[in-house]
Amino acid sequence: MNTANQYLKAIYLVQRMDDGPAATGRVADSLDVSPASANEMIGKLEDRGLAEHEKYKGVSLTEEGITQAENALQTYCILERFLANVLGVEEFRNEAQQLEPVIDETVAERLDTIIDRADECPDCFDAEADACCYLAESCEGAD
Repeated sequence: MNTANQYLKAIYLVQRMDDGPAATGRVADSLDVSPASANEMIGKLEDRGLAEHEKYKGVSLTEEGITQAENALQTYCILERFLANVLGVEEFRNEAQQLEPVIDETVAERLDTIIDRADECPDCFDAEADACCYLAESCEGAD
């Protein structure tokens, strides 16, 4: 089950990759859900003032939606780096996706102190690799 934060994160990343509104089909594909499920959640995000959906053009996040998406992405990056670099989990992406909905801000902050997160987080996330660029080794000056 995908949470609102996972949808916000997906929309944010698709918008960033496409440099414009996110097509609902691309959002659905990135979350491995049906277009109908994606449209339903996008409607809920729109009702909460986090997104604006224009038929045939796509969905864009509001300022509040962007803030929440960046926070969700930062938490996801923290989880990925902790699982990969500290615990040595090989399937860190799958584990991070499963843990993401249940990690609260306090736990994320504590994990953050362990991984020595980069200042540019969450901009360090490589959407095409679906990983923090420090894990994908695509950052300039990566660890």
